[in-house]
Amino acid sequence: MVINAVIQVTIFSMLVTVISVPLGRYMARVFGRERTWLDPALVPLETIIYRICGVHAGLEQDWIEYSISMLVFSAVGMVLLYGIERLQYYLPLNPQHFGAIAPDLAFNTAASFTTNTNWQAYSGESTMSYFTQMAGLAFHNFVSAATGIAVAIAVIRGFVRRGGQTLGNFWVDLTRATLWVLLPLSILLSLVLIWQGVPQNFSRYVHARTLEGPEQVIAQGPVASQESIKELGTNGGGFFNANSAHPYENPTPLTNLLELIAIFAIGAGLTHTFGHMAGDRRQGWALFAAMGVLFLMGTSWAIWAEQRGNPQFAAMGIDQRATVMQAGGNMEGKEVRNGIVGSALWAVVTTDTSCGAVNAMHDSFTPLGGLVPLLNMQIGEIIFGGVGSGLYGMLVMAVLTVFIAGLMVGRTPEYLGKKIEGREMKLAMLFVLIFPAVILLPVGAAVATKAGLAGISNPGPHGLSQILYAFTSAAANNGSAFAGLNADTPFYNVLLAFVMLFGRFLMKVPVLALAGSLVAKKAVPPSAGTFPTGGATFVVLLVGVIIIVAALTFFPADALGPIVEELVMHAGKLY
Repeated sequence: MVINAVIQVTIFSMLVTVISVPLGRYMARVFGRERTWLDPALVPLETIIYRICGVHAGLEQDWIEYSISMLVFSAVGMVLLYGIERLQYYLPLNPQHFGAIAPDLAFNTAASFTTNTNWQAYSGESTMSYFTQMAGLAFHNFVSAATGIAVAIAVIRGFVRRGGQTLGNFWVDLTRATLWVLLPLSILLSLVLIWQGVPQNFSRYVHARTLEGPEQVIAQGPVASQESIKELGTNGGGFFNANSAHPYENPTPLTNLLELIAIFAIGAGLTHTFGHMAGDRRQGWALFAAMGVLFLMGTSWAIWAEQRGNPQFAAMGIDQRATVMQAGGNMEGKEVRNGIVGSALWAVVTTDTSCGAVNAMHDSFTPLGGLVPLLNMQIGEIIFGGVGSGLYGMLVMAVLTVFIAGLMVGRTPEYLGKKIEGREMKLAMLFVLIFPAVILLPVGAAVATKAGLAGISNPGPHGLSQILYAFTSAAANNGSAFAGLNADTPFYNVLLAFVMLFGRFLMKVPVLALAGSLVAKKAVPPSAGTFPTGGATFVVLLVGVIIIVAALTFFPADALGPIVEELVMHAGKLY
C-alpha cells in the first residue's frame, strides 16, 4: 500500500508541475495583453463585450476603484442568482417541474456560488432545474473564479510594478480570465468527460424498473459542462448530491486523475505567472515549492491516518493483542474503486484549494485523517489555493515572512525590492486576523445555541468537529463538509451565508489595499543585507511561518475536536 501511495502521489505531482509552467506563462501573456494563439477568435468578441458594456479597456483603476468594481459585480450577480432560484418554477428547462427554492436556502446558495464556495445544503438533482444549474450556478462557477484570478493579477501588478497608482482594469481582467483561460480549458475538459461517459443533455430523468420490482429514478442533465468548470474554477459544487463520487460526475480512473489535475492546474500555474511578471522566475518557483511542501506533508499524513485505520477494529494477533493497523485500513465512506489513497489524495487536493469537490465522505475519516482537510482550510487554502485567492494569500504570507526575516537581521524588510513598512504590515495582519475571527466567532455562537447544536448528528468532540469544519469551509470558500451536520436550517443557512461573504470579500479588500500601497513604491537595489526570496532558505522560512500562524490561531479549537476524538478513540470510545 505504501508503494501504491508513492506512485499515485508522484505521478500526480509530476503532471501538475509539468502543466503549471506553460499554463503560467500563457496566463502572463494573456493579462500582459501580449499576443496568444486565441487572439484571432477572441479579440473581436472581447471588443464587442466592451462596447456593449461601456468598458474603456485602456483606462486603469486604482485599488479603490478596482475593489468597488469587484464588489458591485459580485453583488449584482448574487441578486440575479437569488431571483433565478426563487422563480425557477416559471423559468424554462425545468422538465422535473421543481418548485421555488426556500428563501433561506436560496440566500445561502446565492452567497455560496457568488463567493466561489459552492456550499450545498441541498441535493442538486432533486432541487435545481437545468436552467438554474446552467444560467445560475454554472455562470457563477465561471465569473466567481474569474474574479479571483482578476484580483490575483491585480495584486501581482502591485508587487511588480515600479511606481504608479493603478492595478489594471477589473472588467478587462474579468473578461480575459473568462474568455482566454476558463472557457477554453472547460470546453476541452468537458469533451473528454463526455467521451468518458459523463452526461450532457436536457432529457427528463429516466424511470427504470429494477430486477426487484421497485422503480428507480436515474437523474441526468447537462453534467459535463458544469463538472469541468467546477474543478477548473475550484468551485466544487456538484450536479449530484454525491458530487465526484457519483459515476455520472466521475466515471473512470482517467476522469478522476484529470479532475484532480484540473483542481490544481490554474492555482499552480499562477505561481509561474507571478514569476514571469516579476521578471524573476525563481520567485514563482519559490512560492510553488512552498505550496508543494505543504501539499506533500498533508497528503502523507492523510494517507497514513486512513491506512492505519481505527484501532478499535484492528485485527487480533496470535497472542490476542491488537495489531497496529486495522485490516485494509479505514474504508468507511470511501468507494472501493478509489481506495484509501485515491480518497485521501482527493480530500487533500480539494481542501488545499477552495474546490470542495469530494469523492469520499470526510465525516467518515479517522479523527487525524479528517484533521488534515480541516487544517488545509485553516491555513487559508493557500496551498495552491482557489484560483487567484491561493496566490494572493501566499503573497501575504510572504510579506509576513520577509518582515520576520528583517527583524532577525535588524533591517527594514524588502520583497521584490520594495520596502515592507508599517502600512503594509497592518494590512497584512488585518488579512490574517479577519479569517479566524470569521470562523471562531460563529462556531462559538453555534455551540452555545439550541439551533446550532440541533444540527449535530454525533455527540462529543466529533460534533464540535462538524460545526468547526462547516464554518471553516464557509470562511475559506471551500464548500466541503463533515456532512453529518444538518445545515439546511434557517440558522445555518443564514449564518453560513454571511460567513462565506465575509470570508471572500473582507479578505479581498485588504489584499487589494496592500497591492495599492506597494504599487506606488519604487524598487530599491539589493544589498548585502537583503534577504533573498528566491531560494530554499526563504521556502523553509515561509512554510514555517504558515504553520506557526495556523497553529497559534486554531490549535485550541482543533484540540477540543479531532485531537480529543483521536485520544478517546484509542481509549475505546467512538463517536
